[in-house]
Amino acid sequence: MNINKNTLVSDIVADNYKTATIFKNHKIDFCCNGNRGLATVALESSITTDELMNELKAIDNKAVSTTDYQNWELDFMSDYIYNTHHLYVEKQIPEILYYLDKICNAHANKHPELLEIRTLFNQSAADLTMHMKKEELILFPFIKKIAKAQKNNTKLDTPPFGTINNPINKMHHDHDNEGDRFRKIAELSNNYTIPKGGCTSYKVAFALLKDFEEDLHKHIHLENNILFKKAILLETTLNNK
Repeated sequence: MNINKNTLVSDIVADNYKTATIFKNHKIDFCCNGNRGLATVALESSITTDELMNELKAIDNKAVSTTDYQNWELDFMSDYIYNTHHLYVEKQIPEILYYLDKICNAHANKHPELLEIRTLFNQSAADLTMHMKKEELILFPFIKKIAKAQKNNTKLDTPPFGTINNPINKMHHDHDNEGDRFRKIAELSNNYTIPKGGCTSYKVAFALLKDFEEDLHKHIHLENNILFKKAILLETTLNNK
């Protein structure tokens, strides 16, 4: 990929997901706020545009990830996101809440930030559960209809919500909220650093939270920067036939 100062962060990560590590190391949001050029995001970080470009090009020149999400069919990607990320979220929520309750009961007197972390995660759990059901029951089925219409070269019926942009805009808003929420959780936990005297449950809780956030970043990236963009483009193409 030809990377320059105006290249969008989302396009870079969509082309090669290994570059996500660079953005993460410099605390640059590549999933929710990825539609910004390198020069813009560099201004908000501790790295210059040229240094950022050099780091990205070094990764980009190495072997590209064998998972080529860009060439996946929309229906296949929808199923992949459900099976890989939605089911992961459903499985991990009760596990994380169990450990958060445990460490809040044991350590909140010395570490009151744990109570806020638990509150934020409870909010995230409720909102994500509702958000994913909307995708599973409304958005993903329509994306599959778009994919089917393309394959069969048939007319695409207008959905009750008018255009796919409408539910996608709502999903983007939800994703932004989750990005903000987990930035706060990371800040409160000092990037999931175990304090002196932290017990095993403390370590497990923070490890689970960190893994959850990393999975959420990839989850949102696949939706915002690949699935949704391709679905909008394909719906427009089919409707203009």
